[in-house]
Amino acid sequence: MVQVSVPPGGPAPSTEPRTTGSGAGEKGLKTGALGLVSSVAIGLASTAPAYSLAATLGIIVAGVGLQAPIITILAFVPMLLIAYAYKELNASDPDCGTTFTWAARAFGPRTGWMGGWGIVVADIIVMANLAQIAGVYGFRLFGLDSLADSTTWTTVAGVLWIAVMTLICYIGIELSAALQRWLLCIEVVMLVLLAVTALVKVYGSNPPPTAVRVSASWFNPFEVASTTAFTAGILAAVFIYWGWDTAVSVNEETADAARTPGRAAVISTVLLLLIYALVSVSAQAFAGIGTKGVGLGNEDNADDVLSSLGDAIFGTTGFGGFLTKLLIFMVLTSSAASTQTTILPTARTTFSMAAHKAIPGQFARVHPRHLTPTWSTIGMGIASIAFYVLLTAISGNVLEDSIASVGLGIAFYYGLTGFACVWYYRRVLTRSVRDFVFKGLAPLLGGVMLLYFFCYGAFDVYADPDYGATSIDLPVFGETGGVTVIGIGALLLGFVLMLVQWAVQGSWFRHPDVPVSAADPADAPR
Repeated sequence: MVQVSVPPGGPAPSTEPRTTGSGAGEKGLKTGALGLVSSVAIGLASTAPAYSLAATLGIIVAGVGLQAPIITILAFVPMLLIAYAYKELNASDPDCGTTFTWAARAFGPRTGWMGGWGIVVADIIVMANLAQIAGVYGFRLFGLDSLADSTTWTTVAGVLWIAVMTLICYIGIELSAALQRWLLCIEVVMLVLLAVTALVKVYGSNPPPTAVRVSASWFNPFEVASTTAFTAGILAAVFIYWGWDTAVSVNEETADAARTPGRAAVISTVLLLLIYALVSVSAQAFAGIGTKGVGLGNEDNADDVLSSLGDAIFGTTGFGGFLTKLLIFMVLTSSAASTQTTILPTARTTFSMAAHKAIPGQFARVHPRHLTPTWSTIGMGIASIAFYVLLTAISGNVLEDSIASVGLGIAFYYGLTGFACVWYYRRVLTRSVRDFVFKGLAPLLGGVMLLYFFCYGAFDVYADPDYGATSIDLPVFGETGGVTVIGIGALLLGFVLMLVQWAVQGSWFRHPDVPVSAADPADAPR
């Protein structure tokens, strides 16, 4: 924080001082507020495991059938590889701007700006769906199904959820972390209970009529019908892992900032793999992939498979009815927790961008008591509410396609981080086997995978006018799927804004290079 000297009887200091510097740990945030457990909890909660499974498992099954479990597992591979890129880059430069900062150091300020924009646009888009889910489940929890089916009332409830979570993020990172730990405990316990109960019933003496016993073919990716189906499935599955990087976005507020956030990112991805593998296998074994009833292929349940599964697995009366209600509460808390932890990284990305002069300086202000970004946090809340209300007013179909387009934003900035890691450390890759693998090979493979999925998804799968709920007749290109139009359009909008900012502001990001290794400052890129 800026220290302000005030003479006796003089005016009170400003309540919102600007940051003191742009370097890691110099921006005025509350250092040492989070430990490893809190960082892992934030990383896991950001992915919203229950919400992600509820909203995505049916879509994956519709695309790849019985191979949904292996698709869920394979999507983990690029996530783990990119997690190592985050870990290595954070060890050298624990800046809360993450992809923005690292891509700027590796490739230049304009590439870094686009990396930061990728984070912002993906988070704002997904907030619309998180808010809607929170609104719907809030009404369902109390049996208010008529309100849950009302677009107006779910929008009002969603807006309130965003406002409340924005306030919590504004008040302080420690309150945010404490809330995440409690919400995450409820979520994980309920998911494990759901999975174990489902498997017990499948292998019991009286299995449900939809039951399908686990088969080795479920884990054979070559059984997927086509490359198109495989790619669409992976892109959908990547979405359920997305969010662990929040653990790194709060690095400047974490104890041992150079090591703890990176470890938390890797631990989060591994724990997510275990949770998703268990739930996807057990849910498919219990419900099958049929298109009727609780079958995971039923389009009526595609956007929320857990509600129907809860009724079937736990029952609707007695203690089973209580567990079903608890499952609804879990999805509600999952989406609410993710709403909160989606605000955190976006606010810190724009905060860092402002500190490095890449966007207006007001976004670099810090609250004098809470030590949290002020304009950046409130701005994220306002932008999310505006986007949510706008899409809801236009069409539910546009909102649906906008959520699908998030996969393109994720692949863009995660992939860019992988390539940035390789280029940033290019001079030290032959120093040791560890450096070659974790600073070079793993991030490169992760970046290449995500680049492939981005290009194939954007220009083939999602561009098909029959894919998704909307299509748009574009000049030159003709009828194009709405998912591609929204996803690519959002990135192009960022490119335009970057050029405008460059024209107004001039060059930015002049902070001195950070050494690649604290032990060997001579290794810094030049």
